[in-house]
Amino acid sequence: MHPMLNTAVKAARKAADIISYGARNLDRITIDNKGPGDYVSEIDRNAEAAIVDVLLEAYPNHGIIAEEGSGTSRGNSASDFIWIIDPLDGTTNFLHGVPQYCVSIALREKGLLTQAVIYDPSRNDLFTASRGAGAYLNNRRIRVSKQLRLRDSLIGTGFPFRDGAAFDDYLVQLKNLMPKCAGLRRPGAAALDLAYVAAGFFDGFWEMKLNQWDMAAGALLIQEAGGLVTGIDGEDSYMDSGSIVAATPKIFPELLKVLQTKN
Repeated sequence: MHPMLNTAVKAARKAADIISYGARNLDRITIDNKGPGDYVSEIDRNAEAAIVDVLLEAYPNHGIIAEEGSGTSRGNSASDFIWIIDPLDGTTNFLHGVPQYCVSIALREKGLLTQAVIYDPSRNDLFTASRGAGAYLNNRRIRVSKQLRLRDSLIGTGFPFRDGAAFDDYLVQLKNLMPKCAGLRRPGAAALDLAYVAAGFFDGFWEMKLNQWDMAAGALLIQEAGGLVTGIDGEDSYMDSGSIVAATPKIFPELLKVLQTKN
């Protein structure tokens, strides 16, 4: 395992210890409401601090981009090495006791994603990838599914709950796609959904209005597992636009075409 990936795994496990403790003591957690449907708990903040501590202890000159804002106060934002962190993706699930959430950590070197860790503490599932070295689940190589047709495919998604403007577009996508695939799922943690595409559990996934920490690790996992990732525009724009489409190669063109249909 690449030394930087090894450090990221160590950081993810440290965060998971905090999350698992929190899951056993949900009634004691202090919750802030960031906005409609978007919660943050002291667990998010503590988990993020633990991750950043581990990363910066190993690599003090690296930069940090993190959901709870550690990057504005810690790390070197001018570094060629930037860690992109979501300490607890699926906070709403977590706070309701639904065991569908994860830790997501990615490394971007000079603009290129090179390391990825997604850790699901409920199932003890560790997804890892290093650029050019493949993707793994619990140290076993994973590949995207061999699905050939959209109509036989299980597709993951997420509601664009932060932005009302995107919701009308989303309803059109939903209406167009539902009759053309075997099923749609909305589990509630985008990073884990992307890891599921890499592992072949989902044949594809799309969502709009995501942040880069939702997508970074999952995107590299999928690419290293042989899948395709673009924006809904079909371009390599997803890290900036927040709109992402990912799938196994055979169904990707068909999925993209349906999602691009405007009515």
